[in-house]
Amino acid sequence: MQTDDGDTEDKRDFFRIRDQLALEVKPIDGPDLENVVADDESPLFSLLSDLHMLDYESQHLLRQIAERDRALAQYLKIINKRVDLVGKALAMQLAGNLSEPQEVTLSEGGMSFRSAQPYPIGSWLMLRMVLMPSPLGLVLPARVTHCDNREEPGQWALGVSFDNLSDAQRQLLARHILQKQAQEIRAAKTSERMPT
Repeated sequence: MQTDDGDTEDKRDFFRIRDQLALEVKPIDGPDLENVVADDESPLFSLLSDLHMLDYESQHLLRQIAERDRALAQYLKIINKRVDLVGKALAMQLAGNLSEPQEVTLSEGGMSFRSAQPYPIGSWLMLRMVLMPSPLGLVLPARVTHCDNREEPGQWALGVSFDNLSDAQRQLLARHILQKQAQEIRAAKTSERMPT
């Protein structure tokens, strides 16, 4: 197994989940995505990502409004649900434009997945992903921490670290992981109740 000889730590501080997501990987020069996303050919994906970020950033304002005016807060929640429905429709369309959903191991600190091509350790990638069932569209910078040749020809086991996420990106990722974990717990409890 190849590892970065530098400052790489094993990111075991974060809860990991197995997940299926639509993923697109693109090499970039560094962790700054501003110019890369601006030049990107998918303005709809940027729109979806921005919708999620705005939703995250407005949550505290909605709570403050609810303390003062419950009717206004209820109306804004309905408007927010309508925007969410548009976002879900957009995400479903975008997920179809990306790769077939693939299995990954995901945490707030990074992700591991299979890749059809190798990338140098320490290089930066832009990960465009649609996480289900939310659906959540994220464009994240990731640094390659390991790249191992798999037994199957043309397959690489890639590990990346999320070293340069904004607080909003990290919170959205954490929320998705918690929702997925809760979904798995509910499914396990349901299967325990089912007679065999």
